[in-house]
Amino acid sequence: MRTLFVLLTLCGLVLGGPFSYAAEKGCAMVLLHGKWSNPQYVRSFGSRLSDLCDYKSIEMPWSQRRGYDADYPEALREIATQVSELRAKGYRQVVLAGHSFGANAAMAYMAVHGDVDAVIALGAGHVPEVFYERGSTRDSVDKARQMVVAGRGEERSSFDDINQGQSRSIRMAARVYLSYFDPEGLGNMGLSAAAFRKPVPFAWIIGTGDRLQAAGPEFAFARTPNHAKSAYLEVPADHLTVLDAPGAEAARQWLNALISD
Repeated sequence: MRTLFVLLTLCGLVLGGPFSYAAEKGCAMVLLHGKWSNPQYVRSFGSRLSDLCDYKSIEMPWSQRRGYDADYPEALREIATQVSELRAKGYRQVVLAGHSFGANAAMAYMAVHGDVDAVIALGAGHVPEVFYERGSTRDSVDKARQMVVAGRGEERSSFDDINQGQSRSIRMAARVYLSYFDPEGLGNMGLSAAAFRKPVPFAWIIGTGDRLQAAGPEFAFARTPNHAKSAYLEVPADHLTVLDAPGAEAARQWLNALISD
């Protein structure tokens, strides 16, 4: 009987190891990279905060390699899978953090799934309503919409993509393009902010040299449900360097206050 007890205890230690470790730290962060990028690009940010939160950087459909191989709802489901896995490992808090298009996705995720405990938007980007209004993507969006209405949504064609003033022509299915570039769709951060499924701590971290900084908190941040721990933070950086020391330090202070309560 004593031998059986020892064996069961050892098994419990082995099987419970990951859960015990998760419980010790209590926090895990899913990191989302920006457009035409890859998971490696945001790992340094996660590494700077790894003493506070475990982290995992995942490759999204808008990466350089994947080239929009899935639509926006599917991209959000991919995030949901990661969140579920972290919950299953016993983490008490799951934070969703994204840079540029990844920040856009973090907000869309909160509007559609809404099952994370906090959201960090770093240098939020991808503004389909602005692209369309300025005419940068109007022809492509109208073409994609017509194709979808005509039952040709799975047909691939060339469409315009915009990233920090750079334009590319990318081939993808019409319905996939429309899911990301519809001015009133999931990519509209103002609409996503207003549709958060519940109030959660939300950190909007933006560089003073970022193009979107001039839009101020009213662009999206102020539209989220009120939460006492939400913060609009400007740091001395541009759209890309917001991931470096200034942005990471702002995130550290905010996150540390959040998880210490």
